[in-house]
Amino acid sequence: MAAIWAGIDAGKTHHHCVAIDESGRRLLSRRVANDEPELLELLADVLALGDEASWGIDLADGGAALAITVLLNHDQTVHYISGRAIHRASESYRGEGKTDAKDAAIIADQVRIRRDLHPLRASDETVIDLKILTGRRMDLVADRTRTVNRLRAQFSGIFPGLERALDLTHTGPLTLVTGYQTPAAIRRLGAKRLETWLRNRHVVRADKLAETAIEAAERQHTSLPGEKLTAEMVHTLAKEVMTLNQQVAEVDKLIEARFRDHHHFEVITSLPGLGIILGAEFLAATGGDMTAFGTPDRLAGFGGVAPVPRDSGKSSGNLKRPQRYSRRLQRVFYTSALFSIRKCEESRRFYDRKRAEGKRHTQAVLALARRRVNVLWALLRDGRCYEPAPPARAAT
Repeated sequence: MAAIWAGIDAGKTHHHCVAIDESGRRLLSRRVANDEPELLELLADVLALGDEASWGIDLADGGAALAITVLLNHDQTVHYISGRAIHRASESYRGEGKTDAKDAAIIADQVRIRRDLHPLRASDETVIDLKILTGRRMDLVADRTRTVNRLRAQFSGIFPGLERALDLTHTGPLTLVTGYQTPAAIRRLGAKRLETWLRNRHVVRADKLAETAIEAAERQHTSLPGEKLTAEMVHTLAKEVMTLNQQVAEVDKLIEARFRDHHHFEVITSLPGLGIILGAEFLAATGGDMTAFGTPDRLAGFGGVAPVPRDSGKSSGNLKRPQRYSRRLQRVFYTSALFSIRKCEESRRFYDRKRAEGKRHTQAVLALARRRVNVLWALLRDGRCYEPAPPARAAT
C-alpha cells in the first residue's frame, strides 16, 4: 500500500471528499454529512486505502471545524488551501464545470503536488477564544460604522451645521442628539439649560458642547421637510451607536482578560504600537505558533508586507505587493507600524529615512512593518520583551 491524498470541499451541512493515489487516480469520492459518526467512517475508509494519508481542506474554521478537529485528534496531517487558490488551480484542470467533487479532487491533487501549503495545527484554548472575540469585535465595529454613516446621513438632512461640527462616534455628541435634534429645540432650551442637561448625563466638557450646539442652531432658522420624523430616526440611530459603543467596550475587556492569559502577552505588547487589541488579533490570525511559518520571511509574506518579484525578459528588480495574503494580519502589521511612528523614536527615524529616499507614505510604512516582523519574530523566538536600542554615541 502507498500514500493517499484526500481533499475535502467543506460546507455547512455536508462535505465532499475525494481520495487519490500517487498517480492522481481517484480511489474514493463521497459526500458526507457534517456529523462526527460519518466523518469517522470516512476517515477509516480513507486510511484503509493506503499506509498514510495527507488531507487538504478549503476552510480553516466555521463549518469545517468539526472535520478538522476529528482529523487532528487522529494524528492526521491536514493542509489548508484557500478558495481563491482552488479557483485559480481549476483553470489547469480539464472541464469548465464546477462541482463539489471536482473541487475536492483539485484540493487532493494540490496537496499531492505542492510543498508550500500550511499544515493546520490544534490551537490552544486562549487563541481560539481570541479568534472568536476579535471576530465578534470586528462585526460590532462594522455595524457601528454603518450605523454612524446612517446617522450622519439623516442628521445632515435636518441640521447640517451641527452634523458637521460634531464627532458622532463620541459619547458626548451622541448624548446630545438623543435629546435634541433640531435647531429650534436647541434654541428654545438655551445654552445654560442645555449645559446643565448634558452635565446631568455626565458629558465631559458640557459647556463647550452646549456652546457649539447653540452656535449651530443660531445659524439655521429654517425648518426642513420631514424634520419631525427624521429627528425621531436620529434619536433612534444615536441610541444604537451608543449601545454598540458599549458592546465594543465590553468585548475589549474580554479580549484583554483572555489575552493576558497567553504566555506571549508580555512579549507581544512590549513592541511599540502593538497593544492589546492588535496583539490579540495577531494571535488570532497566526495561532501564536511561529514554527508553523518556519521563517520571518514566510510570516511577512503571509501578512502581505513582503513584496514579491515581478520580472519579465530584460526587466528585473521589479517588486509588487503579493496577491495572496491575510488581509487581517496585514492590517495588524500596518496599523501597529503607524502607531509606532508616533510612539517609538527608532521607528520614526526609520520612517523618515525611507521618506528621504523618495518612498511614498504607504511604502515607508510597509517597509517599517516588514522590519518590525523580523523584530517580533526574534522576540517570540527568544521569549524576551522589546527594548529600544540605545542612541548611537556621537563620534568625538
